[in-house]
Amino acid sequence: MKARYQYRIYPTDQQQQRLAQLFGCVRVVWNDALALCKQSEKKPKSTELQKIVITQAKRTTERAWLENVSCVPLQQSVADLEIAFKNFFDSCKGNRKGRKVGYPKFKKRTSSQSARLTRRGFSMKENGGVYLAKIGIVNPVWSRKLPSEPSSVTVIKDCANRYFLSFVVEIESIQTEAKNSSVGIDLGIKTFAVMSNGEKAESPNYKKLDRKIRKLQRKLARQPKDSRRRNLTRIKIAKLHNQIADTRKDFLHKLSTKIVNENQVIVLEDLNVSGLVKNRKLSRAISQQGWREFRTLCEAKSEKFGREFQVISRWEPTSQVCSDCEFKWGKIDLSIRSVLCPSCGTEQDRDENAARNIEQVGMGNRHDSKGALRDCKTTSVARPDEASRITAALAR
Repeated sequence: MKARYQYRIYPTDQQQQRLAQLFGCVRVVWNDALALCKQSEKKPKSTELQKIVITQAKRTTERAWLENVSCVPLQQSVADLEIAFKNFFDSCKGNRKGRKVGYPKFKKRTSSQSARLTRRGFSMKENGGVYLAKIGIVNPVWSRKLPSEPSSVTVIKDCANRYFLSFVVEIESIQTEAKNSSVGIDLGIKTFAVMSNGEKAESPNYKKLDRKIRKLQRKLARQPKDSRRRNLTRIKIAKLHNQIADTRKDFLHKLSTKIVNENQVIVLEDLNVSGLVKNRKLSRAISQQGWREFRTLCEAKSEKFGREFQVISRWEPTSQVCSDCEFKWGKIDLSIRSVLCPSCGTEQDRDENAARNIEQVGMGNRHDSKGALRDCKTTSVARPDEASRITAALAR
């Protein structure tokens, strides 16, 4: 099982210049190979592309400076383009799960930069340093030890001018006993996750940083392109985006680790995030939550710790059925946070009831929703004025 371990590095000024040259060469090789693929009627093979955009290009006066960097990241750039095309073709044919992958794009200088090196391009030193070919020895901030010898390393420079080393290593699954047999999780905005056992996880507040980003983006729109002040504003915006991303990543990692450690079976609901973000009032808040990232983390950590991870269909009426008696009361408005079941008389919290239904569906303990109806008459949509059924209408 492969995993990535990422560490921060602080290269010297001379190393930063060499890395900038490396990133530029990798970017040029990618763009040249992509332009060649667009001009050709049939996509050339990876070996042909490497021969044209690397070997033959070094002999020309226009690309002679490609000799100043290691050939390993240049070859990996062409290999990465080959993978990008494969994902695009598989997505067009329907052989790839998830959202459709678009056609590969040209790389920009202002975007985040990266260069991947295999075992031929780097080596680990005894004093904790990492030697990069034609760059020198860099000293990562070792926040944790590598579990095994890395097979490759990627040098990353983000939009806020931070440098990282990302190692690919082999890890073994850890078998530990779980406290609980299963848990169902209902994801939301204000309350990020509501568990079937009654626990809740509040989402971090991004409003303060979001207001600063909006203010700087308005300032950026008024500044002339390619100006020095515009570039400084762009870096400030990138740093604020990194603060939000780091806060969200820290929260999601801690929450997913806690859930996977304590439960043997983790059940989530398949959410149509691309459809939900079309709501103009909630699109920004939904995009900041990171529901898909949380699902990916739970799935990866479940495999690592020997847990079972399940995802139920998005069409399951988890918020329309009583988790105690399986009575279906129908659709209810988002402003309604608590429902009094007319069948069993139990007052159900909307999110906790949905989380218990998610767990029951995932464990196969609930009947089909068509058989959940009773003889009692009920309306398809619950309204706040129905006092016999609705006990609280709190804002989410």
